[in-house]
Amino acid sequence: MNLIEWAQNPWGQQIPIHIGWSLLWVSAIGALLFLVVHAVYVKFWAKPVAAHSDAPAAGVAALIPQRVARHSLGARLFHLIMAIAMFALLITAFLPKVGVKFAWVEYHWIAGIVLTISVIYHIFHSTFWLDFWSIWPDKEDLEDADRRIKRAMGQSAPAPRRFAKYPLENKLYHLVVMLAGLTAIGTGLFMMKRVQTPFFTRNPYLFGDMTWGWMYVLHGLAGIGFVALVTAHVYFAIRPEKLFLTKSMIFGWITREQYLAHHDPNRWPAVAEQVPTAVRTESKKAPA
Repeated sequence: MNLIEWAQNPWGQQIPIHIGWSLLWVSAIGALLFLVVHAVYVKFWAKPVAAHSDAPAAGVAALIPQRVARHSLGARLFHLIMAIAMFALLITAFLPKVGVKFAWVEYHWIAGIVLTISVIYHIFHSTFWLDFWSIWPDKEDLEDADRRIKRAMGQSAPAPRRFAKYPLENKLYHLVVMLAGLTAIGTGLFMMKRVQTPFFTRNPYLFGDMTWGWMYVLHGLAGIGFVALVTAHVYFAIRPEKLFLTKSMIFGWITREQYLAHHDPNRWPAVAEQVPTAVRTESKKAPA
């Protein structure tokens, strides 16, 4: 199995032209095997969630609103647009490779532009309007990960604390997606110079053959990486114990009980969901 496909240019140089497409099946099958193994593990071997070491005091719990805001409308719209663009990119990139032939290039770069704009929006939105550091691993995350590993191996360790807004696995997943996404976007924007678009004048000689070749390799690696990443993301989104998080990406909030069961008020202070004025007015008119 060749990881990279090579070709000879007119000057006799061996240059990379793209990844070996057998890696697509490695990514897809590997992702499916992970899902099966994880599902079987959770069903038959996983231990019940251990008690946390930092249960909030009754007085603190009483101050938590009934609906805790988790995702703003802007964040939810970004996620929706990004998801549509990502599925469009994967479909247009890989269906032709498995035998479904259609004029995919224009659809692909349009979806890439949509993804790029949405990511630029997300960078500014998360930096200036959201808690930028909430998605990055911190010292408490690493300490609790060490505790969980030790307890899973039967060693003595304190009970892990409740999570901040995002668990460590979410933060690590975000980091991998960020690296793969920036790689795909960066290489994809340059690759648009090789096709005719309204945004760039076509110039396939912008770089030499070797540079273009490695750019295609990086773009392909990011693409097949997303096959596994998206598969895993969809799987966890529909798992029963994670459905409350999926619903929060649709409606924007989680309940007080879900917040207290999974999150530490000291690491992620609760904010009440903003209920539209019309809804509040109607609720006041409703009989007791």
